[in-house]
Order: sequence, then structure tokens, then C-alpha cells
Amino acid sequence: MSPLAPQPPRRVAVIGGTRVPFARSDGPYATAANQEMLTAALDGLVERYGLQEPGAVGEFVAGAVLKHSRDFNLARETVLGSALDPRTPAYDIQQACGTGLQAVIAAANKIALGQTESAVAGGADTASDAPLGVNDRLRRILLQARRAKTTGGRLKALAKVRPGHLVPDIPRNAEPRTGLSMGEHAAVTARAWGITREEQDALAAASHQRLAAAYERGLFQDLVIPFRGLARDQNLRPGSTVEKLAALKPVFGLDAPGPTMTAGNSTPLTDGAATVLLASEEWAEARGVEPLAYLTAYETAAVDFAGGDVAGGEDGLLMAPAYAVPRMLERAGLGIADFDLVEIHEAFASQVLATLAAWEKRGLAPVDRARLNVAGSSLATGHPFAATGARIVATLATLLAEREGPGRGLISICAAGGQGVTAILERT
Repeated sequence: MSPLAPQPPRRVAVIGGTRVPFARSDGPYATAANQEMLTAALDGLVERYGLQEPGAVGEFVAGAVLKHSRDFNLARETVLGSALDPRTPAYDIQQACGTGLQAVIAAANKIALGQTESAVAGGADTASDAPLGVNDRLRRILLQARRAKTTGGRLKALAKVRPGHLVPDIPRNAEPRTGLSMGEHAAVTARAWGITREEQDALAAASHQRLAAAYERGLFQDLVIPFRGLARDQNLRPGSTVEKLAALKPVFGLDAPGPTMTAGNSTPLTDGAATVLLASEEWAEARGVEPLAYLTAYETAAVDFAGGDVAGGEDGLLMAPAYAVPRMLERAGLGIADFDLVEIHEAFASQVLATLAAWEKRGLAPVDRARLNVAGSSLATGHPFAATGARIVATLATLLAEREGPGRGLISICAAGGQGVTAILERT
């Protein structure tokens, strides 16, 4: 018997998305666990698209960056606590701030290969309920006590405990390889690319103003569901202006002259969750659902932020999209001018501006600012690490559908560990 001929990949449709409003850490969601937020977002999607019946969704892919031990099997436990069929398979994925988009890619690959007809991808993160680790010295003593064969041996080990051992290990927003926070890394890159304070504040103000306008015209009516008393992203400041942001003091890069990065042009610690429904064209047609857009390309990259050209700006921690996007566009035979909309995750305003400059240095055309983050982005919404990718995919797909004609959108997300995840959405 001759082997079956390989089938061409199928188109992957973005059907829609649902998320909870994003909240500043230690605020309304201070006691909300990852699973609770992710379940709320998933339930919103199930209700909106009528996904309650058995087999409606092929699988659920999601993750979180800050995970407790209780978040073991987070995606599967979320399914079991949701309105989705409990027989739906699920698995976790994690790639720092790129988690949400990488989950979308993982789900899309199975749909493209015909291994499933539909899938939900997403992510959740809580900076409020971050896990506290046992002091490492105390951990070693406790393990020694557990290994002891006698009561005397266990008591001897426990007698080594000192008051200082009881201090917990609190998660730090720092890269293990360098000890620097993401903000400090971004400050180095901002200096290398000559990014000014005025440029950063202008981009941050525009993010808030555009997000506010998007809410006012009803863009998020089907994308955001109320949760714990919030109906809109808590970080949103509709009245943000360059003048107001200029009054804030720098908080990163204080070890060098002329620091430019403030709390206003950087994303705050945030809690939230987001989900996206993906499917084959056949699945959508059978259900009478019109896809918002199609996921047509994706690319990842990484930089040597610990030993590469960091001072020169080429290998800054958040600069991997500067390499991923040109590769992806070359493979797709596209240029920046071919995109109606461009979505760049705003970890920091300086990082967005450095990425734009790096793309131009690598031969891409300048991005028309009128097409950049037209409904605001992370500076205004906030950034629950693993949720951001799903938020951006759902928002961009909705924006493309809103245009009522063919269109193409670019997604660029930087991530901790010197990584980048990028993708293309199209509406034909």
C-alpha cells in the first residue's frame, strides 16, 4: 500500500476572543488565582460561541508565567472548572511574555495539520498572588530532615533552623543571567538607540487615548467580560497627556545620566487572563460563524542578551522581534507597507521605539504611526504576562474584521529571556 500523499496545511481561522478586564496588581484581583481568572475568560468564550456540547473544542492550550504549585496542570484544571466539556484535552505552555501568542501558534499548528478542528488558546497571570518560595537554606534543611531515618536524625537536622531561614524567597523581576530587571535592561537599550523621553511619553499617551476611544466606540463589547467589579482595564487613564507624563520621575536607568523611563511609559504589574478561539474553515462554516481573520505566518527568535552586543543595542533583552519580523516577512514575501495594522506589545515605550528603529536599520520601511497600536496596547491595558498574546490576537482580528474588507496585521511580542514571538493575521 502506497503511503498517503501529504496534504497542504489548512487555513487557521481566528473566530474570536474573550478576556477579563486587566487590573493593577494588589487591586481588585488581589485574591484571584490564575485558574479563577482563566476560567472566567474561558467561560465567557464558551457562552459567546455556544461551546458547551461535547467535542465543540478539540483542545485547550494555555499557560502562566508566575505559577504556584497549585497551578499544576493549569489548563486542564481550568477546563474541569469551566463550562467547557470536561472531556476536552488541555496542556500548559510557557514562553514568558510570549506565552499567549505561542499558545495560539501551538493550537493553530494542530488545526493546520488536520489533527483537530478547533482549539482555544490563552493565558493568565497574577502579579498580586505571586508564589513565595521557601528560603533555599530552609529547604535544604527540610529535605535533610525528610531523608533522616530516625526521629533523632530529623530533630538534629531541624535544630539547624535559624530565624534568617524563615525569610521567604520573593519572586524578582530580574533575569537570572544578569541580575538586572527587565526595566533596567530596557534602559540600556533605550540609551543605545538614543530613544528620547519625549518620544516615549508621546507613545504612552497615545496608547491610553486610543484604548479609551476604542472602548467608547464599542470595540471591546464582545471581547471583554466584567469580572470582580471591573468592566474596563483598570490601568486605563483616558486623560493621559504628554504634559502629565512629563511630570513623572524616572524609575529605570538611574545609574547613567539622563534617565528617560518612568512608571508612565512602562507597563505596570498586572493581573488578568485572555482566551482566543481558533478553528478550521470547515468548523466555522458548519457552525455558521464568520472568521474574523486568519493566522497565516509566525516566527520566533532569540538574542544573546547576556553576552552579545547589548551596549550597541543589537542584543538588548527585548530586541528579538527585530530579528524575527524581518525573517518572517522575507519568508512571506511581504514588506511593512503591506500591513494595514501593526501591533507591537508595549512592555516599555522605549522598547517599541527601539524595535521600530531596528526594523528600519534592517531594511524594513518605517511603520506608519497611524497604523501602530490603533486601539492602544500594553501601556494602557496593562500586561499580565501570559495573557498579552491572546489579548493582542483577539483585538487585532477584531480590528481587521471591523474594516469590512481585505486587510493584514502584524504582531510583535518581546519576552523575557531575550526572546520574541511574532505573527501575521490576514482577512481576505
